[in-house]
Amino acid sequence: MASAANVSIATVSRVLRTPDAVREGTRDRVQAAIRSLGYVPSGNARALAGKRTGVVGLLLPGFDVVPDERPDLVTDGGVRVVDDRRHVTQPFSSNLYFDEVLRGAETEAWQRGLALMVAAGRGSSRDVIVNDVAGRVDGLAVLAQTVPDDLLEHVARRIPVVVLADDRRSHGFDSVSVDNTAGMRTLASHVIGRLGIRSLAYVAGPIDSPDDMERSTGFRSALADHGVPASSVRVVHGDFGRARARELAETLLAADVPRAVVCSNDQSALGVLDAAAAQGLRVPEDVVVTGFDGIDAGRFSSPRLTTVHQPMGELGRAAVRAIVDRLDRREGPPRAVRLPVEVLLRESCPPAL
Repeated sequence: MASAANVSIATVSRVLRTPDAVREGTRDRVQAAIRSLGYVPSGNARALAGKRTGVVGLLLPGFDVVPDERPDLVTDGGVRVVDDRRHVTQPFSSNLYFDEVLRGAETEAWQRGLALMVAAGRGSSRDVIVNDVAGRVDGLAVLAQTVPDDLLEHVARRIPVVVLADDRRSHGFDSVSVDNTAGMRTLASHVIGRLGIRSLAYVAGPIDSPDDMERSTGFRSALADHGVPASSVRVVHGDFGRARARELAETLLAADVPRAVVCSNDQSALGVLDAAAAQGLRVPEDVVVTGFDGIDAGRFSSPRLTTVHQPMGELGRAAVRAIVDRLDRREGPPRAVRLPVEVLLRESCPPAL
């Protein structure tokens, strides 16, 4: 291939992985040779040469299948017709966060000449899935709380393990996370200090979520900073999903409406917006609503959602980089990467009321 294009092997590799880094004329010559020879990169050859598989793994939480309870109206020619007017969201909508993480990991792996194996599972199949994936990859990135520590420790004896969304150095794992505490503290301080709001509710996530624990810490810090008693805040726990948050908010907003509802993630905030609209409440005139994550859906909600944007794609990319770094330097203490966040003020909680 390289001789046919009259370039080095390294140049061929750059054209295949980072074509924009190669001059146009050289790139065109290599791509013409690829088409002429019908060249396909050999993953097996790379693995034999480097004694690696050339594959990294990403394990994300699985989601139980929930029966579809939307009623059929009629079937016509085998095509199902459904009344979907009240079905606001699927139970799987919280995947939006994972989609961004996955996209980032896939991009970084591709640019490094690696393949990405993605697996999802929970419950009784989790251990089988983890061990199966671990046997096929050079390193594994795992979302926090997806796999028990003892199983991760077992896997880490064979391959590098990186934990996403939690600083796990104390457990002996490399980790990649974001500054949840500072992000939520800054956003809540805007709501309390800048807007002067004291009537608050907080929609938290699962109690075992490291992300939620850090965000809750940031929220409580903002309360303390501005002299607001934590006991005066109504706190409810959701599951990071839009549907559950909407159910909780229907009760939360039914009477004695708080002036602001701060949510631990965007999907929960979108559920609160759904409930507010259903009850005829105006956002932000009647109730301010904020989220955390920065998913695309928040840019297109009505009103647009104020949030703490975390670099979800960069989380995936950093996880792959951490695996590669650990493969090259197996010894040494656990390493942690902490990524910055930013507060995005939009219509659901503007700079001033």
